[in-house]
Amino acid sequence: MSVFASLVERLADLLQPLFHTSAAAAAIVLFTALVRLLVHPLSRAAARGQRAQAALRPRIAELREKHAKNPERLQKAVMELHAEEKVSPLSGCLPSLLQIPAFFLLYHLFSNTTIGGHANGLLSHQLFAAPLGGRWADALGAGGAFGGAGLVYLGLFALVVAVASFNFVRTRRRIATGGLMPAGGAPVGGASAGTAPVAGLGALNKVMPFMSFFTLVTVAVVPLAAALYVVTSTTWSAVERAVLYP
Repeated sequence: MSVFASLVERLADLLQPLFHTSAAAAAIVLFTALVRLLVHPLSRAAARGQRAQAALRPRIAELREKHAKNPERLQKAVMELHAEEKVSPLSGCLPSLLQIPAFFLLYHLFSNTTIGGHANGLLSHQLFAAPLGGRWADALGAGGAFGGAGLVYLGLFALVVAVASFNFVRTRRRIATGGLMPAGGAPVGGASAGTAPVAGLGALNKVMPFMSFFTLVTVAVVPLAAALYVVTSTTWSAVERAVLYP
């Protein structure tokens, strides 16, 4: 943890001439961008995997028709098909999973008052009027929603809503065209020719477009530093997906 704290502090020192009192916040945004750049090759691989899954749909449709009365045999046949074609139905999850440690590092770094037995100096840094170690509840208690810190959170919430709305429109469009695939390999977007509807996917179709809006809850309850990571990463993901999944 102390090594990570030193990294953030050094990045903040480098950015201080440009961002002054918000240098640590800028360092977190830069750190997030570096993490996403490291994960980007996996995101590209995940995009190739989804295109490969899309190419398997006609064969999966045939398997669903062939084993319509035997779900266990269908599941085994679909898994064998993915293994034969060297396509992982879970390839899209890996980039997201690899980002979780970075988020928790920031969460704990800005939640602890001491690091390595010394006072956590990072807690004195701010994004404009909002402390990086504070939460939305603290901002509301300090000056209300329209106070200095409250306005910072309102700006973050507005950005999250904008990105979530963008994702909502794209996800609805991809579901409607059968462009999304669940782990089992069948199209998420309802039943296509030769396929039967999968139990539970109707509810999933209704919920999936709203998933991005859940980021609002995360931003509201975690320290501002971790919220910055989430907002930056979510925005990066929206742009990245628009490029990789046109």
